[in-house]
Amino acid sequence: MVSLEHYLILSAIIFSVGVVGALSKRNIITVLMSIELMFNASNLAFIAFTRFVSPQVLTGHVFAMFVVTVAAAEVALALAIVIAMFRSRESVDITVIESMKG
Repeated sequence: MVSLEHYLILSAIIFSVGVVGALSKRNIITVLMSIELMFNASNLAFIAFTRFVSPQVLTGHVFAMFVVTVAAAEVALALAIVIAMFRSRESVDITVIESMKG
């Protein structure tokens, strides 16, 4: 049977992959996907805690819905910034952002 520890270990692995991707890549799209991985890892941990600690209460599900909402807003805003940057600089490289200073 799958226990809480299995879910938490999987969540930690997914979160670690997201952190490594966000810190090591130079492409903005890849960094955004890595941040989404970190959000999904936290959602998995919230749902697992709710399932194993108090199955009758939906607290983890509510937190997961808030995280999904924040992630959707973050993606919409970040993609708008990426499109604006690509139109002005013709690149999605993170190092180009420093050249956008006033």
